[in-house]
Amino acid sequence: MVSDAGGFDDKSFNQTSYKGLTDAKTELGIETGQVESTNTADFAKNIQSMVDADCNMIVTVGFLLGDATLAAAKQNPEVEFAIVDSNDPKYAEVENLKPLVFNTAESSFIAGYLAAGMTQTKKVGTFGGAKIPTVTIFMDGFAQGVAYYNQQKSATVQVIGWDAAKQDGQFVPGDKPFENVTGGKQIAENLVSQGADILFPVAGPAGEGGLQVAKASSGKVNAIWVDTDGCISAEAYCPNLISSVYKAMDVSVKDSIAAAVDGSFNNEPYVGTLENDGTGLSPFHEFDAKVPAELKSELEKIKTDIQGGTIKIDSKAQPN
Repeated sequence: MVSDAGGFDDKSFNQTSYKGLTDAKTELGIETGQVESTNTADFAKNIQSMVDADCNMIVTVGFLLGDATLAAAKQNPEVEFAIVDSNDPKYAEVENLKPLVFNTAESSFIAGYLAAGMTQTKKVGTFGGAKIPTVTIFMDGFAQGVAYYNQQKSATVQVIGWDAAKQDGQFVPGDKPFENVTGGKQIAENLVSQGADILFPVAGPAGEGGLQVAKASSGKVNAIWVDTDGCISAEAYCPNLISSVYKAMDVSVKDSIAAAVDGSFNNEPYVGTLENDGTGLSPFHEFDAKVPAELKSELEKIKTDIQGGTIKIDSKAQPN
């Protein structure tokens, strides 16, 4: 496995994907190797280091590794590759490269409705690590979920930090935005200063800056985490986490490795959805008693309606 720049302890998508590797090692009795990237310049050489280590399969983690992974897969047809969070149309031409992608617009829609139902200020905020599809898909779904709440309840909850119509919003600055916790904290503070009392950071490790702001607010600000159950990956912030939008990256990674082991590997994309539990909302944990029963019932109905096609998700970032 080759990580994105966030590393395997990012409390987010790298860490969850890495769990898939370690689960596969335990359950399948295989040998594993891994290398962490510190910047984009590392991607190609880190992938090559796994090829040089005679790995039969290499999993790369993150949209930004797409070009390097595609090039390596073409150059090493005897090695099977899987990539988390990327599905370039060019991949279809490469038999040894499997995309592992997730329609988090579906689950983020539910999170947006939840946030709209829980806010006291009638303002919720979101920010991203970078303006890439695997980030904006969360923000699209979240904003649409808030809009649906307003429609259903004749409410006026405002989303700060993302304009779905313009496809523009707040993103962490810097050369390594996903690692810029200070930058994430500054954006979160700005959103709170504008009245947001629920934060939805989609920024990997930098999103922890948003959780720091929530924790320091003495209960006035709370958050919804992404990629993994924040009460497990970022346990210290659980008292401020209403829920999380999870992506079952660990399961899809483990399953793709298992397929490589038993000879059933193919390049057909895995798409995690609400229907196959590839994405969804994590438990409410410490907020379980605080989320009204009526709101919980509405969230379940929304999930059913999205799965059944009654509710349509508009995000262009959704995987096919």
